[in-house]
Amino acid sequence: MFKNYLLTAYKVFMRRKLFTAINLLCIVLTLVVLMVVTAMLENAFYPSGVEGKSDRFLQIMVLHMESPEGKNGKSISTSPLGFKLIDKYLKPMQSVERVSAVTMPRTVSVYQDGRVTELEMRRADADYWKILDFTLLGGRFPTAEDDEKGRFVAVINASSARRLFGSTDALGKTVSVSGQQFQIIGVVKDELHMNAYADLWAPIATFPSTAYRNELRGEFVALLLARDKADLPQIQRDVKRIAKGVEFDDPKAWNKALFWADTKLALFARTTIGDSDKEDSGAGKLLAILGGMMLLFMLLPALNLVNLNSGRILERSSEIGVRKAFGATSAQLVRQLIVENVLLCLFGGLIGLLAAKGVLLWLEGSGLVPYMKVDMNFAVMGYGLFITLVFGLLSGVLPAWKMSRLDPVHALKGAI
Repeated sequence: MFKNYLLTAYKVFMRRKLFTAINLLCIVLTLVVLMVVTAMLENAFYPSGVEGKSDRFLQIMVLHMESPEGKNGKSISTSPLGFKLIDKYLKPMQSVERVSAVTMPRTVSVYQDGRVTELEMRRADADYWKILDFTLLGGRFPTAEDDEKGRFVAVINASSARRLFGSTDALGKTVSVSGQQFQIIGVVKDELHMNAYADLWAPIATFPSTAYRNELRGEFVALLLARDKADLPQIQRDVKRIAKGVEFDDPKAWNKALFWADTKLALFARTTIGDSDKEDSGAGKLLAILGGMMLLFMLLPALNLVNLNSGRILERSSEIGVRKAFGATSAQLVRQLIVENVLLCLFGGLIGLLAAKGVLLWLEGSGLVPYMKVDMNFAVMGYGLFITLVFGLLSGVLPAWKMSRLDPVHALKGAI
């Protein structure tokens, strides 16, 4: 039976090649957009490589502070974390494997051989290099001793090393960054991920001033690595409790601190649609929005395909009438028509996957997104297959049902 379905589907597709081509084009364009977006989201929120441990680390990026209630209400301040907050309150946590303090990327001017190059720089402690899995191309990572002794050493990524030194080995070379001299001790592979993105890294102790050591607010992010991903809920509860115990230098100015340990997805949701003063990051709402947008995006071409498929009813009415006259049931006709549509969508899906891979390769090579590396792994391919099947069902069920309900006499006359 299934073999007959396949043979019939092939003859139908080849009978009207224009209809088939239009259907395939609609499917491919839709799937290319969906696959590219899905691959980028999967790579951002569930990455491998440098942030391969992201399933067991949490991030704290925003400190929310409130003042006591006054005549004019209370004041609110939100900012990145200060080093003192991480060092005094988060570093001593017993429920985590490691806690790292790292600054946000900042644009700095690097002076080299009479040229000025703008690079993105972070300052990080030694734990940063143990939480993230950078690919070391040469040299070594900074250690706790480098930080303790205030050594002016730095790690640079491969692209920036080529920009500054060409084909010459960057290890051992010195660069001038905003008046400070740093010796390059390591070269790493380019990375785009949120916590790993930068061109240049140096120990925290290389700050021009030591004022950062006494600040609750600053330019830092805390990375908390759990021993096991099952420990994440307990760590989040511990962080919530720690926030309640933060002591302020001037309690009359500020008397309440709030900060939350978030996963990558939760942090993105909190910084886009969520609130810094609420425990709920808004991740569920964000997923619902993304899912709804993807569904709507699929529905538009699906409706177009419904119209195209319905148009083929006019051409196949005689065929349907003959089959019904010879005893074909509505269920058999529905199966036949749905199989045809699903096969067409699966074929379009295969083309769409190849085209999506081509688009991602073009984006990587274009330089539009610096250091972009996106892989279409098995998970993304699984999403693509699922979306293709949904697409085929959405666009095939209604025309199939309508065609199967035709009266044999009217169908043979060509009347719908």
